[in-house]
Amino acid sequence: MEKNAQAPEKSASFPRQHSGKKNIFSGPTTPKHRYETIDEEETEEKEGGADEDPNVPVMSYDEVLEEVDCFYVLLSESVEEKRDPPKVPGSVERLCKTLDSKIKKFGKGLARFGENEAEDSSFTQAVVRVSKISIKLGDIPSNSATAETLNRTSAVLQRAMAALDEEFRSLLSQEENNNNNNKTDSNPSSEQSRSQKLTAKLSSFNNNNNDSDRKPTEATEPDPLEEFPSFSPESIVAMEKIASTMIASGYENECCMIYSISRRIAFKSALNDLGYENISIDDVQRMQWEALEGEIATWITVVKTCSTILFTGERKLCDAVFACHSSISDNMFCNMARGVVIQLFNFADAVVLTKRSAEKLFKILDMYECLRDLVPAIKSSYAEEVAKDLISEAEAAMNRLGEAAVSIFCDLENSIKSDNGRTPVPSGAVHPLTRYVMNYVKYACEYKDSLEEVFQQNHDTKGSSGNNTPGTTPSWSPFQLQLITVMDMLDANLDMKSKLYRDSALRYIFLMNNGRYIMQKVKGSNEIHQLMGDKWCRKRSTDLRGYHKNYQRDTWSKVLRCLNHEGLQVNGKVSKPVLKERFKSFNAMFDEIHKTQSTWVVSDEQLQSELRVSVSAVMIPAYRSFWGRFKQYLDSGRQTEKYIRYQPEDIENMIDDLFDGNPTSMVRRR
Repeated sequence: MEKNAQAPEKSASFPRQHSGKKNIFSGPTTPKHRYETIDEEETEEKEGGADEDPNVPVMSYDEVLEEVDCFYVLLSESVEEKRDPPKVPGSVERLCKTLDSKIKKFGKGLARFGENEAEDSSFTQAVVRVSKISIKLGDIPSNSATAETLNRTSAVLQRAMAALDEEFRSLLSQEENNNNNNKTDSNPSSEQSRSQKLTAKLSSFNNNNNDSDRKPTEATEPDPLEEFPSFSPESIVAMEKIASTMIASGYENECCMIYSISRRIAFKSALNDLGYENISIDDVQRMQWEALEGEIATWITVVKTCSTILFTGERKLCDAVFACHSSISDNMFCNMARGVVIQLFNFADAVVLTKRSAEKLFKILDMYECLRDLVPAIKSSYAEEVAKDLISEAEAAMNRLGEAAVSIFCDLENSIKSDNGRTPVPSGAVHPLTRYVMNYVKYACEYKDSLEEVFQQNHDTKGSSGNNTPGTTPSWSPFQLQLITVMDMLDANLDMKSKLYRDSALRYIFLMNNGRYIMQKVKGSNEIHQLMGDKWCRKRSTDLRGYHKNYQRDTWSKVLRCLNHEGLQVNGKVSKPVLKERFKSFNAMFDEIHKTQSTWVVSDEQLQSELRVSVSAVMIPAYRSFWGRFKQYLDSGRQTEKYIRYQPEDIENMIDDLFDGNPTSMVRRR
């Protein structure tokens, strides 16, 4: 029997199989007995030349079936009791002739299974009875009385199976033909658009990155994959009748072979429509990341489609076609789907074996989540024993992906350690390492639940006992501990980098910039905030206030000393030389601070405002008080302009220039 979807030639020979010796998935078997097919011309000669006894009344079809049934009972008893078989009644030959005439209708296209229920029932009744007689005759020693009947029933049975084979193949190929017609009628990019549409529809399936601003999907025609497999109810009923007839006639292997090959082709076509091709491990290893990323995206779509649509549809079809043979249905579905699932697992393993890098974490976690969500589909679609094996394999693939994810995330430590450059970031801005680590952590924590799972699994596998991280509590999960380790290492690295600045005030600006950036990322992510906890956040806020306080002390304490009223009076009178020196020192210090710190960068607007307000709060009242009380002691004119360079409003405006990142081109005066 050919292993393809083409209908067999009319002269094809079918092996007769004995019931009770069924092996669905071992492939074609060679039975003990084979009988050559009798040509139709030869059959017609025998039928035309057969003598009918005019004294024997014509039997109705039901009477023929009844007599054949009685003969089968007697024949079975003779086989069991090992006695001579009964005489073959004429009803057996009449039944063979009737069946032959029905087969010819199929061959000439005058009949199709599923078009006439009465004709279908009549055909299957005849086939099953001829099969039973043929099998039983094959169990007794051959003699001239039974040899002719055995050859006759075997030949007509093979022709009947050839007709059913052709009908079965034709019905099974209807879906493929419909899909091909749809592709022909649509534009050349229909396969691509189908994949894109289905990907969009599945985007919310366990999606951690929902985008509320996305435009609603435009109304489109129903996608064929949503109704997979696309057989009409009438076709399914016809296929069930054919399958039941072939199985009852001892042609179970042939029936299953036809079905299996056809459905494998159909399933592969459905996957190809999604853009999926089976890629070898070697090819995956050689792929550039950009190309592999695209293949992973396709793989994810395929896994989701299999778990939500394809496997469910295939399971329903199997159950419908083999409705009276649940064990065959289980085996047929499991054997087909198992090959697909193992293929998907192999791709996941191949990705794990590629060189690991930070950007792969998110795709690997996507793959992990897909396999995790595939497990319920396996449980609901497979027989318990098969499901147990496949779930074990799925979990093994998940564990390998999980181990890879843990390893990649832990490599973040090495990234921080290796960033030991000795050049400070200009203007005290947020360091690139801070941006990289915090953005990476933010995206990673969008997979919080999955990372919690894989870290816990890895922790359990290694048999770690408790946690030894200072300041942690036993209730913290392995992923929390790793995240805290990363944050502590980032703090230590930033502290080291702050010491590269010679200006201590700029050092605190750098620490404030980076500390505020970290806090904003934590506050902006519920996942990170939950993992780090309120206590950690309060400590960070305290640290930031400390940096702010230290900045003010290092920058403005010397300036404020110039505005101190003490030491200006000598013998109860204001000393003009001391006063002039105070104004002169203030002008010099303030000019230098303004010139320098207007080039410093505070990118966070709130922090920038807080710094300016705090500086104004200490400087403006002090300068206004000093200026208002002592300006009168300086002679008006050139002397006043020489020493009193700024009005209080000028000081306020110049403070607003600080931390802009741009030098002021000129001093704004009132």
